[in-house]
Amino acid sequence: MHKKLDSIGTLAILGAVLAGLIALLSVGGNPGNMALCTACFIRDIMGALGLHSAPPVQYFRPEIVGIICGGFIAAIVSGEFKPTSSANPGLRFVGGLILMINALVFLGCTLRMVIRLAAGDLSAVVGLIGFIVGVSAGVYFLKRGFSLPKGEETAKGNGYVLPVIFAGLFILFLLVPSMFHFSKMGPGSFHANVALSLVAGLIFGAIAQKIRLCFAGAFRNVIMIRDFKMITPIVSLFIVLTIFNIATSRFALVPFGPIAHAQHLWNFLSMFAVGLAGILFGGCPVRQVVLAGTGHGDGIVTTIGMMVGAAMAHNFALASGPAMAATAEAPAVAGGPGIAGQIAVILSIVILFIIAFRYSSKK
Repeated sequence: MHKKLDSIGTLAILGAVLAGLIALLSVGGNPGNMALCTACFIRDIMGALGLHSAPPVQYFRPEIVGIICGGFIAAIVSGEFKPTSSANPGLRFVGGLILMINALVFLGCTLRMVIRLAAGDLSAVVGLIGFIVGVSAGVYFLKRGFSLPKGEETAKGNGYVLPVIFAGLFILFLLVPSMFHFSKMGPGSFHANVALSLVAGLIFGAIAQKIRLCFAGAFRNVIMIRDFKMITPIVSLFIVLTIFNIATSRFALVPFGPIAHAQHLWNFLSMFAVGLAGILFGGCPVRQVVLAGTGHGDGIVTTIGMMVGAAMAHNFALASGPAMAATAEAPAVAGGPGIAGQIAVILSIVILFIIAFRYSSKK
């Protein structure tokens, strides 16, 4: 964390700024209880590029471009842009698959989990408990000596690749929109103004890079060393968003919110996997995307794994469906993952434990 941003007060203020960006995107047209979900938005981008064919979730989200490029710019300005290689790309790629597939079983990344909590979505409470238990399991393995090899500093040109690719795709999106797929219904059809989305993403990415925003890392520090600094902006974000939702009549205590489900076993297990993977692979989905923008080799490979995982989740029916209440025209739908998604969650947890034991020094 940057030394000048190390005080509790400053971190709380920056968390409030992040909450303000999320609120602006929500008011501006993004899905209300999603607003700035890295997992959901990467999935939407994969759909916009034609890498999956789920019609409700296809839109090129400028927010992701902004987060990647915002982190990139912040790292360059502060002299922290030092691209590294990935010492274990295969494992990192698998980690990205696991992070994304399980986030889409839960129907949201760690950031969206907090956004849902701030709106009164009780199913997110189960996800949070699963996430904390997963992080605790990761801490257990850290205490057993778990460690993956680290990458070495590499040519700066390697760190430019991902920001340039996403900036190029964004320009194509503006100039030749016919090349992209657009949802006509569902979450992908709701989006804020392009300029607002990009600017909000840039600011979010820059702040996230400076304060090392990471939900897995924040809970790890609380559990492992009783350090509350990393969790301060997250708590601030939650409080400000909750106040915003209450003030604008968006808060409601419900078993599950929009685009979510109440299959609590799978909410718990999927976020357990996200928590454990976040510790083993050095960051939650939000952190991985920011790291990728700063040229961090492990973050780049993990983010690419997340992109592939997003396409796989819908091409192979691994992602959950949202629950829906009964209407005059249709019966209630329970939502949640199908058999394929459930198998993917269990397999993810097994793989994570194998990796954790394999790379722990205490046998």
